[in-house]
Amino acid sequence: MKIFYSETHRQHFPPFEVFDGGQRVPYYENPDRMDRILSALRKTTWAEITEPEDFGLEPIRAVHDPDYLNFLASCWTEWLAADPQASATPEQSAFLPATFALRRKARPTNSLHGRGGYYIMDLSACIVAGTYAAALASANSALTCAASVFEEQTSAFGLCRPPGHHAGKDYAGGYCFINNASVAAHWLSAKGKTAVLDIDYHAGNGTQDIFYERNDVLTISIHGDPDYEYPHYIGFADETGAGAGLGFHRNFPLPKDTREDEYLAALDSALNLIRGFAPEYLVLSTGMDTFNGDPLGKFHVTQNGFAKIGKRIASLNLPTAVIMEGGYANAALGVNLVALLENFK
Repeated sequence: MKIFYSETHRQHFPPFEVFDGGQRVPYYENPDRMDRILSALRKTTWAEITEPEDFGLEPIRAVHDPDYLNFLASCWTEWLAADPQASATPEQSAFLPATFALRRKARPTNSLHGRGGYYIMDLSACIVAGTYAAALASANSALTCAASVFEEQTSAFGLCRPPGHHAGKDYAGGYCFINNASVAAHWLSAKGKTAVLDIDYHAGNGTQDIFYERNDVLTISIHGDPDYEYPHYIGFADETGAGAGLGFHRNFPLPKDTREDEYLAALDSALNLIRGFAPEYLVLSTGMDTFNGDPLGKFHVTQNGFAKIGKRIASLNLPTAVIMEGGYANAALGVNLVALLENFK
């Protein structure tokens, strides 16, 4: 199985994030996640790990607002130029806004913090010197994965970091800056009918935002109910698309402490929707934070459960671009992912 991965992700390693209540904590979405996955993949006989190609900005601009991408590209250097304290200790600093836009009445302003509060939705999308380069490399991993899936009509894995599914058309959030799965899905949609299935514990709000009014890509997310879980304001069952996209988006919000059998039942319902749509390609947003004991999740999927999830999705017999999202129980992350991926090789 072809695995597309770039070491550039290591350039994005913020020194902290801010949790609910204002607590500053070490950054959960860190390079150790990739090291654990790579270690597990290298113990298999089937993982072929290669560098991604550079697709340029055009396929990324196809799903993201150009002004938002310009903000990501220039934010760090602008901040260092404007803040003497940050420029004195850049290794201890991360750009985060303190004021967030009310979107119904808001517009981006000339000030950096004004644009930050418009283009960033929370306090986990920290920007440091290497964030933009890492985000571009992550998107290229997803695009190279999609191209491989199209050319070889088989499945491949984009080992993407930073993840992407919380990034909307013009905003970052939840550790995500460029929506890797959406970039891949849009690219594949020009080649044939495409579906996106998001199995991360958190709702794929960014993917929903990008495709919500489109009928050429079916998007489905299975996740913790936003009534209690991040991202809180999107991912409800009655959000089913709008305009031409009405009926082409589905959310499966599940309660706290969802058991493995309950999760698999929701997955079966999602897979039936995909069969009805009859796509030629599948993009799988693969978050492993549904794992029992993940520090940022409240579901109870086991390692054996991930094997079952992989087997059921692979039974669609679709060329599948598997794109890495979340998963923060680092000690188990690699073996859990291999249990899922083995079904697609």
